[in-house]
Amino acid sequence: MRKPRDFDSELKALADKAKQLKERRVQQLGELVIATGADATDAETLAGALLVIADTTDTGMKEAWRKRGAAFFQNKARKRGEGTEHQPGGTLPLDGGAASA
Repeated sequence: MRKPRDFDSELKALADKAKQLKERRVQQLGELVIATGADATDAETLAGALLVIADTTDTGMKEAWRKRGAAFFQNKARKRGEGTEHQPGGTLPLDGGAASA
């Protein structure tokens, strides 16, 4: 006879996984702020700059920012001797650069 599924434990496992992913994303964002040197900027200025980025609809500007960010990661990888296919600390840019849509 087939064992009934335990939906409660499956939902709890999914919720735990979602929480881990959210925590990882927050950690990666913090690491990104530090890696770019933006941690030297006060929180209000940094928040203002991020709001401008989030509100920007100019795709040319966003593409220029994306290219500059990609170059930043490539240069950091080269300095570490890892090549361009790996990211610092074994992480990838958040959402592959698609998070700013």
